[in-house]
Amino acid sequence: MADVSIARALISVSDKTDLVDFARFLADSGVEILSTGGSAKTLIDAGLTVIEVADHTGSPEILDGRVKTLHPKIHGGILGRRDLDSHRQQMAEHDIAPIDLVVVNLYPFEATVARGASFEDCVENIDIGGPALIRAAAKNHDHVAVITDPSQYDAVRAEMTARSGATDTALRLRLAEDAYAHTALYDTMIADWLTKQRGEILPPQRTVGGRLKQRLRYGENPHQEAGLYVDGSNRPGVATADQIQGKELSYNNLNDTDAAFELVAEFGDPACAIIKHANPCGVAIGADLSSAYAAALACDPVSAFGGIIALNRPLDGPTAAQIADLFAEVIIAPDADADARAELAKKKNLRILLTGDLPDPAAGGMMVKSIAGGYLMQSRDTGHIAEPDLRVATQRAPSDDE
Repeated sequence: MADVSIARALISVSDKTDLVDFARFLADSGVEILSTGGSAKTLIDAGLTVIEVADHTGSPEILDGRVKTLHPKIHGGILGRRDLDSHRQQMAEHDIAPIDLVVVNLYPFEATVARGASFEDCVENIDIGGPALIRAAAKNHDHVAVITDPSQYDAVRAEMTARSGATDTALRLRLAEDAYAHTALYDTMIADWLTKQRGEILPPQRTVGGRLKQRLRYGENPHQEAGLYVDGSNRPGVATADQIQGKELSYNNLNDTDAAFELVAEFGDPACAIIKHANPCGVAIGADLSSAYAAALACDPVSAFGGIIALNRPLDGPTAAQIADLFAEVIIAPDADADARAELAKKKNLRILLTGDLPDPAAGGMMVKSIAGGYLMQSRDTGHIAEPDLRVATQRAPSDDE
């Protein structure tokens, strides 16, 4: 297919970021706007002309809004192939107007779960009509463009401006790819949540989803491509940390930093871990952070050169001054005071990550490792060995002094 002119758009969004500006652009381009509920109200209040979906279909919203866009005049308008005479004839017979642009983002299910809403509220925030609209538009991308996130407005606006109100095949295909990934991630979050409600660990079918946070320069080796994805769990750590200075983190930096920070989180006393190439150079606890760092460094001061330093307390000025004497790649800690930041700001290339908190070693979760033809999944290691768990395996028990 070649360019497709946009004459009619359907807008139904929960995230109204930049919505009015984009809708005004559509209206100024001569596009007729269909909309629903809160989206329609927002646009009407902004002075835009909008046709309510219920007026377009002749069917009111029913079942507390659960059914509003699930209608032949909507899905027929999206799915109808403009290149087939039979489709055009049926659309004309049933008074179905083509819809050339679908702008939909989904009910905030993830945010609803994150705020600790009730089971019933979470279920009500499972979108049904939205994914159906998105998937229909993505399937018919030869004729329809689909927007699932406000960040895509600029690309569509630029394309329509350059092509006299039309979109081209390449853009529509890219938007369709994003759309299917969007609904797949949404369904993954719902399935994972339902699995947790039942206390299930390994369901018969499982998907793994994530959002790209950062494209990395390369992977474990320079010829490998890599990216950092976040899974929405917001576990404090390297993936959710705030990097306040330093160069971009590499694949190996991220891997080593994660291992180091998870390690120090297991200690109740002030602790420091120095990791290099996934191997501990030193791990120690102390009365304070400064003594813990000194003890960890003393384990192997040679190997510690160019390592990753993880701390389970906010970094203070005196400890930062000690660390400044060593060449390190990354420091990760829950926070850093003003003196520590000032001290380490002199080392421009040193990456400093602040997480705001420590990961809970006892918190559940799943870990994934790929293998040829699939992947292995296991629950996070939350085991903790206390003194009562220890048993003497020798014939002679050691004395208290021993």
